[in-house]
Amino acid sequence: MSQNSGEHGGDGQARSFLERLATALLREPGTRQQLVEILREAQARDLMDRDALDMIEGVLQVSEMQVRDIMVPRAQMYVVDKNSAPEEYLPRVIETGHSRFPVIDGDKDKVAGILLAKDLLRYFHGGKRRKSGFSLNDYLRPAVFVPESKRLNVLLRDFRANRNHMAVVVDEYGGVSGLVTIEDVLEQIVGEIKDEYDIDADDAMIIDRGPDEYVVKALATLDEANARLGTSFTSEGIDTVGGLVVTTLGHLPRRGEKIDIGGLRFEVLRADSRQVHLLKVTRTGARQGADASGF
Repeated sequence: MSQNSGEHGGDGQARSFLERLATALLREPGTRQQLVEILREAQARDLMDRDALDMIEGVLQVSEMQVRDIMVPRAQMYVVDKNSAPEEYLPRVIETGHSRFPVIDGDKDKVAGILLAKDLLRYFHGGKRRKSGFSLNDYLRPAVFVPESKRLNVLLRDFRANRNHMAVVVDEYGGVSGLVTIEDVLEQIVGEIKDEYDIDADDAMIIDRGPDEYVVKALATLDEANARLGTSFTSEGIDTVGGLVVTTLGHLPRRGEKIDIGGLRFEVLRADSRQVHLLKVTRTGARQGADASGF
């Protein structure tokens, strides 16, 4: 009797997470959006936690995003010029803390390869130079080039298959437009990862991505947005672009949500269960009221 009771107790203590999730998916969604809505309902019923849902949505979103949406722009790239002496670029290498650097031949459009910071230790170990001198060409790794339009899920698969961590992004004319790392892609799935490519400088809070398109950190202030985007957002008690979006929506948005404010369309690129991190902003052409307090 006790054995049977134990078995029934084990069955009644809830089916496994996968079984419960399968039950939630029995409606057989016909579109990706329907699938997302079912998953959100499952999370609302405590069949999964919010962080798990965020990651699943991130995986789905990655297949819809392109490299241009997340790349570090050309102007923010730190590169090493192969024509410079190590003494010239070593202080900057140490200051940035980056692990990889594109190596150029006098121009950012002429990428000769990738230098790993650890390889510099072979020359500067213990502050002593090798007697044979340092030849940058001896340490260059092949550079990988990808187009701006490449899908992130394809890029991630290539990164994993080829064991690469960085790719140089080129535009349709073959010019270098930026760089992207495997960490940049993974952040779209698991959320913010503090790494060497995070840009903390104030002038990088809003980055041009092309005609009438920007990537904006949620912590960018309304004053910065007004100066860069030509808007006139003002609101009592709201200081940041992220705060403007959340207040206007009336709830903490999920990745992929969009809202039009003051002639601009804000799309959430990165968010977690606590806050918004990154937004894509495009001009809609229709000029709406720009006073945030009016929403």
